[in-house]
Amino acid sequence: MGRIAVMGAGAVGCYYGAMLAQAGEEVVLIGRPALASAVAGQGLIIDRATGREVVHLPVATDPGAIAGAELVLFCVKSQDTEAAGRQIAPHLAPDAVVLSLQNGVGNAERLAAFLGRPVIPAVVYVAVGMTAAGHLRHHGRGDLVLGDAPQSAALATRFAAAGIPTEVSAGAETALWVKLTINCAWNAISALTQQPYGRILAAPGAEGVVSGLVAECRAVAAASGITLPEGLEDDVHRIAETMAGQMSSTAQDMARGRATEIGFLNGEIVRRAGLLGIPVPLNAAMTVLVQLAEAPAV
Repeated sequence: MGRIAVMGAGAVGCYYGAMLAQAGEEVVLIGRPALASAVAGQGLIIDRATGREVVHLPVATDPGAIAGAELVLFCVKSQDTEAAGRQIAPHLAPDAVVLSLQNGVGNAERLAAFLGRPVIPAVVYVAVGMTAAGHLRHHGRGDLVLGDAPQSAALATRFAAAGIPTEVSAGAETALWVKLTINCAWNAISALTQQPYGRILAAPGAEGVVSGLVAECRAVAAASGITLPEGLEDDVHRIAETMAGQMSSTAQDMARGRATEIGFLNGEIVRRAGLLGIPVPLNAAMTVLVQLAEAPAV
């Protein structure tokens, strides 16, 4: 089987890259210098509930390392989609399959338009975070939903062989909206409070805020032609039980002083709502507050 390149190897990219490498796939991670230095020295450390694992695999900082890969897992932050696409475009093999493992909706389409080739959307369900460069903590899950493309069934089989439960669905766009709604419900609150989901939902009045955020997302989705599942609110609340100790990726970015994806999460709901004439005050407030909190002091 051909080589797999992970472009934008943060927590998500490192997790799936490590799973594939452990299954015998040839994988190269492309990430920050700190990641490359740490993995070269100690391997990629993964802490799970079952114990610690160390995975040794090549890491590059040069996007040119993508050359020759038959499969590219595109894992960069949403705001970096075009810039990263520009970096990899000259090096992509003509028949390379590109898979977008990104938060938000519309990233696969944006990247496909930029690259001039199809990009398969993937919905990622994994609770994972970087505790330090080259040190990953896995809190739970790890399954994927792939958009329905000619290569998707073969990819699902390949991922399943690496212990990654994978489904192919013609409803991947709806699944992306479900994931977006879950992110809008939790990410900003977790970032602003630097608290995990379980503690947030236990706070007086928090359940109403979370439910209000979901209701706004549902209204925007419906106006966009997407029908979200009836039980989604229950699923959102259940996350506070099944991932009680997890903090959002937005919270992790903010804690590290990095730019967040808030403009492509709650901010995407605000943008679409503005075009549709739908009021979304809770999502607007979360967007503004996170943007203010992550802005450099003047």
